[in-house]
Amino acid sequence: MFDKVLIANRGEIALRVIRACKDLGIRTLAVYSEADADSLHVKLADEAMCIGAAASSESYLKIDRIISAAEVGDVDAIHPGYGFLAENAHFADICENCNIKFIGPTANAIRSMGDKAKARESARKAGVNVVPGSDGLVDNEQEALRVAKKLGYPVMIKAIAGGGGRGMRAAHNDVSLVKGFYSAKTEAERTFNNSAIYIEKFIENPHHIEMQILGDQQGRVVHLGERECSIQRRHQKLIEECPSPFVTPDLRKKMGKAALRLAESVEYSNAGTIEFLVDNRGNFYFLEMNTRIQVEHPVTEEVYDVDLVKLQIQIAGGERLPFSQGDLHARGAAIECRINAEDPDNNFMPSPGRLEGFYLPGGRGVRVDSHAFAGYSIPSHYDSLIAKVIVSGHDRGEALRRMSRALDECRIEGVKTTIRLQQAVLRDPNFRRGHYNLDFLDRLLGVKSEQTEE
Repeated sequence: MFDKVLIANRGEIALRVIRACKDLGIRTLAVYSEADADSLHVKLADEAMCIGAAASSESYLKIDRIISAAEVGDVDAIHPGYGFLAENAHFADICENCNIKFIGPTANAIRSMGDKAKARESARKAGVNVVPGSDGLVDNEQEALRVAKKLGYPVMIKAIAGGGGRGMRAAHNDVSLVKGFYSAKTEAERTFNNSAIYIEKFIENPHHIEMQILGDQQGRVVHLGERECSIQRRHQKLIEECPSPFVTPDLRKKMGKAALRLAESVEYSNAGTIEFLVDNRGNFYFLEMNTRIQVEHPVTEEVYDVDLVKLQIQIAGGERLPFSQGDLHARGAAIECRINAEDPDNNFMPSPGRLEGFYLPGGRGVRVDSHAFAGYSIPSHYDSLIAKVIVSGHDRGEALRRMSRALDECRIEGVKTTIRLQQAVLRDPNFRRGHYNLDFLDRLLGVKSEQTEE
């Protein structure tokens, strides 16, 4: 096992990794930007080093500075968390070349599944249904128009390096296709330094279902059921639950087998998530694979009684998975609300600032993952996540009641948050019955969604 791990991230995920390391008796080195000097992960790590200015391009994305900190700190391994460099194959290569273990999949697996066009091809070869789309990249608007005509509107324009809703546009006619093609390319180039685009058929009113997988270095791969992630705004998740109220045991079995086939086909090790779009008839299509830990991983942990981050570290250290597929059984239900510093009444505008008052809920069946505290100033340079409130119960009904109680207990003053919107979702009769899909939040807010936009 490792002696010291560097956490190449910030916020709640950095704190989450520190806790897992401490549980395993591993020392930690936090790196931080000037804007995060007072952050909780800096205070709770065994050591901390500043690696640059507030902008992520001058700190958390600076590979040379992170590697320098790792060498000065004499670490054995680096955990990238999620975002930033977590799915950067070049970073994984450099870690290995410097004899520092990258706590995640191999660089080859990241390359195979991180490029969405290559991932689609890998899925096809593994016999997993993919959303009908272009054969590879689409280089110009004439080719985009030809592909859209062949597929039939609506279509979705996607950046191959996209994530978090960036570099994605829906198109319902030729005019919106051309506009979306160029705006998606521009956003993808600015965000990912890669403007490559492909086009898929837009699946109307789908569910966004993802399967959590784990693989060890000895070739064993398992899945830990599904997460329902259909409560989204602008392709970013706000509420997730495990198990999905929509997925039947038969569908779960089929999706699990498909996820395992794909993971095994690329010799995947460590934690990963295979995402599907599922229509109302139960037809499922491979969407993408996230070759990292997910923000919403705690709901799986609560239902399957595992620590996914500890398992990531143990797998990277060469240990075998401590269970087989037959050992894994879901118990109860769990729901997560991402509490963001955003204003839902103002198009989810970020709301950075000082937390003048900060009280988060507790009690039986309630877990909170957060790096924030009273007096903490939320920087404007990064994502707006303040905390993740995770509740579990014997069944979905109990979990819903606990989440309603937990959100009522939250007291966050000084910034706008998403809590009031999440409370409204929990009160909605259709949500409570589990009758919702990707257009739910747009309908609740009364806005024109990409499903109906012309």
